[in-house]
Amino acid sequence: MIERVLARRYEIQEHIGGGGMADVYRAHDKLLDRAVAVKILHAQFANDAEFIEKFHREAKGAAKLTHQNIVNIYDVGEDEGSHFIVMEYVAGKTLKEYIQEKGYLEPEEAARIAKELACALEAAHKNDLVHCDIKPHNILIMDDGHIKVTDFGIARAVSSSTMTYGGNVMGSVHYFSPEQAKGTAITTKSDVYSLGVVLYEMLTGTLPYNGETSVSIALKHLQEEPVPIRQIKPSVPAVLEAIVQKAMNKDPMLRPTSTDMYMDLEQALSMIQGKSTGAIVNAPQTSNDPFATQVIPRVTPDMIQQNQPQQYSSQDYDYDYDGDYDDSGEEDEGSFKKMIKSKKFVFGLVLILILGFFAGSFLSFGNFWSSVEVEVPDVVGRQVEIAREMLEEKNLRVKIAETYDANVPAGQVVSQYPEAGIMVKEQRQVTIYISKGGEELTMPDLKGMSRSNAEAKLNKMGLKIGAVYEEEADEPAGTVLKQDPANGSKVTKGQTVDFTVSKGPKKTGVTIPDYTGMSVDSVKSNLAANNLKLGTVTEKTSSQSRGTVIGQSPAAGSEVKEGGAVNIIVSSGQATSTTTKPTDPGKKTQKTSPEEVVKP
Repeated sequence: MIERVLARRYEIQEHIGGGGMADVYRAHDKLLDRAVAVKILHAQFANDAEFIEKFHREAKGAAKLTHQNIVNIYDVGEDEGSHFIVMEYVAGKTLKEYIQEKGYLEPEEAARIAKELACALEAAHKNDLVHCDIKPHNILIMDDGHIKVTDFGIARAVSSSTMTYGGNVMGSVHYFSPEQAKGTAITTKSDVYSLGVVLYEMLTGTLPYNGETSVSIALKHLQEEPVPIRQIKPSVPAVLEAIVQKAMNKDPMLRPTSTDMYMDLEQALSMIQGKSTGAIVNAPQTSNDPFATQVIPRVTPDMIQQNQPQQYSSQDYDYDYDGDYDDSGEEDEGSFKKMIKSKKFVFGLVLILILGFFAGSFLSFGNFWSSVEVEVPDVVGRQVEIAREMLEEKNLRVKIAETYDANVPAGQVVSQYPEAGIMVKEQRQVTIYISKGGEELTMPDLKGMSRSNAEAKLNKMGLKIGAVYEEEADEPAGTVLKQDPANGSKVTKGQTVDFTVSKGPKKTGVTIPDYTGMSVDSVKSNLAANNLKLGTVTEKTSSQSRGTVIGQSPAAGSEVKEGGAVNIIVSSGQATSTTTKPTDPGKKTQKTSPEEVVKP
């Protein structure tokens, strides 16, 4: 057992894991008498005041999340220079260990776990929290088979606007997105990409990208497509392969949101479960029936032109008033026969067109002789492969058309005909219109513009404003420094653009943190890390624990020059009196108040 107590409350019991940022311990919360997990940051981060500030802010934000698939964060604090976060303790194994034990997961189980993970991400993304490090190692399998995602807050805390720390890209190279590999701005779609990688690994037992170095793997995320899942595991349903491909799109704009992915996985899971339980799916029967649905070539204008009857001018035939016709006064029997033949051809052509019309109607509206009607499902917003499978399960035929729509990601259904909810006969053709995304535009150069002018330009072009980050720079505050996508690159109308603006020159002083509640030793460590020194230490009676900081000067948030001093006030505990009045022998001792003691 490790003999250490953090913040006089969390008794460290056992080391249970660790990684590049922190070590994890099982601990006992003495105040609430429960088991907790405590993650203590490595010492290399403790001396970075900017990082520590971000760590506390992100961890507190993550603590507001309450979700059945997210590990709860209970507390965040510091003790003698060690910064820690206290979380719900979940007994069990990681998803990585589970995959390694089984080799790979069956499609139904993989889809269920991915759905729960998408549900957790949806809750976080709605609260503007991006995980940034989704991987099987951060997913815990509980005894009942359900999952919980851990490290919300910690992952984000190490991620600046460029996802770097000390000049290096942060994250897990096998699972992070192309934009993380490039070190550009991250969004909620970065988590979706990582979820796609996790689902790929669950279904195949392998990672989509491997290499000898982290750089070679990162380049594959940027430049290569993974081996198709069904090429590795042919038994995996096509709908799951399509979901993974969509999630792992190189372009964040073409990936689904966590909400869309949850819905797609829910639909895919119901399809898989329906097939595994032997549900009866109506399928068209093939036979030699001449009335069975067939593919009939349409009549094209070229086909009609090639079979046009010969044209005759007024010079060829001269009609008399009595109805006869002649050529220089003589009847032309050959021409008459040609005319009769041409009339027969026109009649035949009309007959073909009529038959073609009925054949087309047959193909479009289904089997006229079928008495089975089905309800057209709602596939708007679905990924094309999922939409196709939903319609085909209803024994309906699918026609796909493409259209531009900036509001609907490419590959998703914009609209359908007939509309959802309508009752139609089996084999009715349903046309689904698939988005090709927005119109293609050339990204303008925003660098050097003011933030307001950059936003106005993007709005005018029909582009959306994404994340706006701030960095210290010599340029005036509000000036655009960087942009993503880059100047001159091809973008689609409706696409989101992230950019970074200057927040002014770097401050020469040090911003003083809030030391309230900390011990004197902890304050000394923090001051030393910030090139400050401890000034006067004054004691004052207080309800707070003895030795706890209850005041400071200058106040928290103030800025002082490096080497400056900070004065603190610490609690001496509550005032108590044990003074007694002189009493006669045999009488009981009576406690008196401080006021009575000083009376003459």
